[in-house]
Formats: sequence, structure tokens, C-alpha cells
Amino acid sequence: MWIDYFSGYFSYLIWMLPAIILAGFAQYKVRSAYSKNSKIRNSKGITGAEAARRVLMNNNVTGVNILPTSGKLTDHFNPSNNTIYLSEEVYNEASVAAVGIASHEAGHAVQHAEGYLPNKIRTILVPVSNIGSKLGWILILLGFAFSGFYSYYNSSVDTNSLAYELGGVFILVGIILYSTALLFTLITLPVEFDASKRALNTIKASDMLAGEEYKGAKQTLTAAAMTYVAAAFTALLQLLRIITIANRRRR
Repeated sequence: MWIDYFSGYFSYLIWMLPAIILAGFAQYKVRSAYSKNSKIRNSKGITGAEAARRVLMNNNVTGVNILPTSGKLTDHFNPSNNTIYLSEEVYNEASVAAVGIASHEAGHAVQHAEGYLPNKIRTILVPVSNIGSKLGWILILLGFAFSGFYSYYNSSVDTNSLAYELGGVFILVGIILYSTALLFTLITLPVEFDASKRALNTIKASDMLAGEEYKGAKQTLTAAAMTYVAAAFTALLQLLRIITIANRRRR
């Protein structure tokens, strides 16, 4: 039993180690870029709240609220009430990072106003992904429980039994449901990249930041984008690992 446990744990590390490393590196880059650029005051004294307003105005988007919220790096756009929530540091501070982050969230508001297709798809996938990722895991675990989690190590398992067959059905449905989580992370990539592109284009066009300040905002947003790449890569490896284990079960 203990041999099986450690073998399974080691297999998990082998599969997921690249994703763990990438995720750790992405988090490090985000914190490093934010820590550096949040300490640099932009020369025009533009706060995050003002930067968000300028992005909206330059894109002819109206009716969007901009409100402060508690926490650090809790900035987000909520399409359900058409509100940009900026962490207090970003909302009130006139740093290079604040302008970049606030402009990015305003970019999401612009996407929503324009009906940007990937953003629409992502919004539809939010509840589907939340349910699929949780229910999918439950069904996958039930499937392995029914058919014997380490059945591919045990030749005595009756592969023709009803329990084994039912386990296979649970695993298959679980994989399909969990796939929605991967789909969500993949569609999130163009949404986030586009929001940053809109933000940086407006920052440059409206002359909010220039030179090294602009580079600092771009560095902050590029680092943040890496976290979404890491999330997609993690979801992909996790799904491939589950499929591999499921295939071993059938041997």
C-alpha cells in the first residue's frame, strides 16, 4: 500500500513539476514587477482611478463605475454590475504600476462594452467551468474507487464486472466535465492579452506614461499575463495526467 502511495505521489510530481515551476516563476515575476513599479510615482501624478477613467473615455465607453476595494492585487472588472474594482493601493496611488493595472481592468470594461467575442465566451464558461472542475473531480475519484484506483497494478481485478464498467463511465464523464476548466483557462488567454494591449495602446496614445514609465507598466502587465499562461499549462498537464491514468486502467 505504501509503495503504491509513494509511487503515485512521485508520478504526480513528475507530471506536474514543470507546471509547479512555471507557476512559481510567474508569481515571483508578478510580485517583483509590482513591488518595483508600485514604488515609482508617475511624472504626471495620474492615479489608478484616473487612468481607468481615461481609458474608458478614450474608447467612448460610459456608464462604468470605478470603486475601491480592499486587499492587494484584488483588482477586477465585474460585468454583472459594470463596475471596475481597484485595490486601494491602485485606486489612490499615482504609481506606474497603478496606471498599468487600472488601465488593464478598464480594458476589460471596454471589451464588455464592445461585445468582444472571446470575452463573451469566457463569461458563458464561468459557471460551466466552476461546476465542471468540481463535479468532474468527484466523478473521476468515484470512477477510480468503483474500478479500483490501482487496478492497473492488480491483475486480479475483474474488468468485466459492473462496478468496473460503471467506474469507466464515471471517469469518462468526469474527464469531459474537467475539460471545461482547461477550456476556460485557454479562452482566458486572449481575453487577458487583449485587455493589456488595449490598456498599453491607450496609455501611449493619451500620453499618460512615456519612456521608462511606459516600460514599467508594460513589465507589470506582462508579468501578470504569465500567471494565466501558467494556469492554462497546469490545467493541461492535469488533464493529460488523468487521461493517462485512465488509459492504464483499461490495459
